[in-house]
Amino acid sequence: MTLRLTNSLTRRSEPFTPLEEGKVSIYCCGVTVYDLCHLGHARSYINWDVLRRYLIWRGYDVTYIQNYTDIDDKILNRATEEGSTMQAVSERNIEAFEIDMSRLNILPADRMPRATGCIDGIQNLIGELEAKGAAYSSDGDVYFDISKAKNYGKLSGRDTNEQQQGASGRTTDGEDTRKRHPFDFALWKGAKAGEPSWDSPWGPGRPGWHIECSAMVRQELGLTIDIHLGGGDLVFPHHENEIAQSETANGATLAKLWMHNGMVNVGGTKMSKSLGNFTTIRALLDSGVSPMTLRLFVLQAHYRKPLDFTAEALDAAASGWKGLNSALLVGERHSEVLGDDAKSAESSSELEEQRLRFITAMDDDLNSSGGLAVLFELARPLRALANRLDRGDAINNEDKRLQGQWQLLRELAAVLGLCAEKESEKTHDDADIQAAIEARLAAKASKNYAEADRIRDELSRKGIELIDRAGGITDWIRS
Repeated sequence: MTLRLTNSLTRRSEPFTPLEEGKVSIYCCGVTVYDLCHLGHARSYINWDVLRRYLIWRGYDVTYIQNYTDIDDKILNRATEEGSTMQAVSERNIEAFEIDMSRLNILPADRMPRATGCIDGIQNLIGELEAKGAAYSSDGDVYFDISKAKNYGKLSGRDTNEQQQGASGRTTDGEDTRKRHPFDFALWKGAKAGEPSWDSPWGPGRPGWHIECSAMVRQELGLTIDIHLGGGDLVFPHHENEIAQSETANGATLAKLWMHNGMVNVGGTKMSKSLGNFTTIRALLDSGVSPMTLRLFVLQAHYRKPLDFTAEALDAAASGWKGLNSALLVGERHSEVLGDDAKSAESSSELEEQRLRFITAMDDDLNSSGGLAVLFELARPLRALANRLDRGDAINNEDKRLQGQWQLLRELAAVLGLCAEKESEKTHDDADIQAAIEARLAAKASKNYAEADRIRDELSRKGIELIDRAGGITDWIRS
């Protein structure tokens, strides 16, 4: 069987062959950290988490990089609104992002570079483009000249003869008068009063949006990567411009494969703050929707298709997850039934067939709904067993043969990032956790590092992970 994935660049399904046998390099465009993450982010990062998990499960050594955009007009505008700073807004929302992703059981990226940590790489890349005649200065700004790029528009299908308002990025700010072509985009923006800036050969300023990702891809993974990921809204201008500047500077293909997920609608309408149908991950989970219900809801649709968020669809996902969760929990609650007895040859053959059906579905452009169908089939007899055991019915020999089925269900569920949730389980009071954190900080202040380590280890055993921040601040999440 061969894994096939849809390449946005060629607009067709292609067999996946990595640049280096057994290894996969992936770059995923991350969040601009000016606000809490919303359902669109949940959809995107759940889908790409499954891609990563599936590749790992199939035996690949995966390096997964996801960036933070921590310098941007939106962040600066938010800081101005709050009377705060760019750094304060960014740090707060990076911490919130980490918590939200952890709650959704999304694996942390191997590395998460920040745009502000790659200024040297950004300036070097701009300098190379300028040396090749592909960049020009104008009133303190530096722009990329799209006429110097090969096949500009090959990803998005855009015609460069068309006018496109805001093609350079997030805002125009009168820049059209400083550009040679409307599609030319900013690589470096001259400093403005009251905004953060860095010294550069072109004067003080800050990077443009698109150059940040090109520099971070090259810094973290090299000139050419296997897979570049993002939402469908990033195809143009962001990813089109990434290709143009990276391939012009490097003289090499940026990514073999481009993958984009579909957008999220709410009741058939595009999700938008202005329409009042905007929902954050935090608000949805805090309202009582379980993280695994949201994950299941996302995975019921193909990643490339639009996803319509409705109360009815979420209720249906909650019902489906309740059944799967019951099947996943049965082995934990009734270990005396599903022990370590060996599977029969017959059941092993049946299980292998179901495993192959799961692989066939996922190999078909990550058909997660087909993968879920296998999970629900595996879960059916386990749910029935759970119901009988809850009623106090006697165990029979046929029940014990379900051990292999339960193990396969757990294995395949983990590939989709689905893990059992114990209902109404909250084992530690927040106030007790905070008290332990304060005791640890006091121990560190008195140089009693052994006691500080003991407190951290004790909390870790209870599923509480501590995150030490700059300035002596410690946050925590439930692992």
